Amino acid sequence: DLDEFYDDPPRPHKYPELPAWSGHPELLHPGLWELVAESWCGVAQSAAMGVLWRVLFSNQCHLDYCLPTLCEASYHVFGWYIVVLTLFHYSEYITTAIGNPSTLALDSYLLNHSWAYGIAAIASWVEYFIERWLLPDMKKLWYVSIIGIIVCLWGEIVRKSAMLTAKTNFNHIVQTKRQDDHELVTWGAYKFFRHPSYVGWFWWSVGTQLILVNPFCVIIYTLASWSFFNERIHFEEMTLLSFFGEKYLDYQKRVGTGLPFIKGYQYIHCPPT
Repeated sequence: DLDEFYDDPPRPHKYPELPAWSGHPELLHPGLWELVAESWCGVAQSAAMGVLWRVLFSNQCHLDYCLPTLCEASYHVFGWYIVVLTLFHYSEYITTAIGNPSTLALDSYLLNHSWAYGIAAIASWVEYFIERWLLPDMKKLWYVSIIGIIVCLWGEIVRKSAMLTAKTNFNHIVQTKRQDDHELVTWGAYKFFRHPSYVGWFWWSVGTQLILVNPFCVIIYTLASWSFFNERIHFEEMTLLSFFGEKYLDYQKRVGTGLPFIKGYQYIHCPPT
């Protein structure tokens, strides 16, 4: 009986119930998507994808060396950017392997995060090369690029410390069903920010555009990242309130999200009339 298979046990808290997706709550059940994924991804395909990622990263490593050392000076910052980009995706996979190995997959590299992520990256490359062609000296503002590297390092440290602190409680996908071993993490980086992994990613994304000295993409990345994390945090905190109830509500009161002008989901208690 599919209805019995997809029914979840009653929620223990009175906090926000997650809305059914387009009237089909069964589509939110992770087991369904696991079956779809398993039917699509065989062992041979996984091996082929592994080769593809290795080729891609190998080529990036050659660029990391050639651009900063062998090319004209205005290309150097693009080489620095490639180094930072490569390290981010490598470290994302490695940190997942250390902190939450049961969820480790090719997707842990986050190279296929979303179409929006890919389009944003391409947009930054287009701006860089157009401006490098029109105003090559603009790409030699080393102090701006160095500030960008520092911002990226700060973001990486915050994000990876959050992942290692949360360990099995961290997931790249917002969870809509609480696992038996899922606990509320309020120590380490989470003592200062409610969402340190998002804080780190936000500043890392802005820092990459400072490295490239991309004035337009600095603004666009800031606004786009803010909008993305504002929406994601709002939804994620609905799930966390439904998981942990008063415990998370108290945590919300004590610790901010860590991102400017983002308050997260605001639960309003309405007394019975």
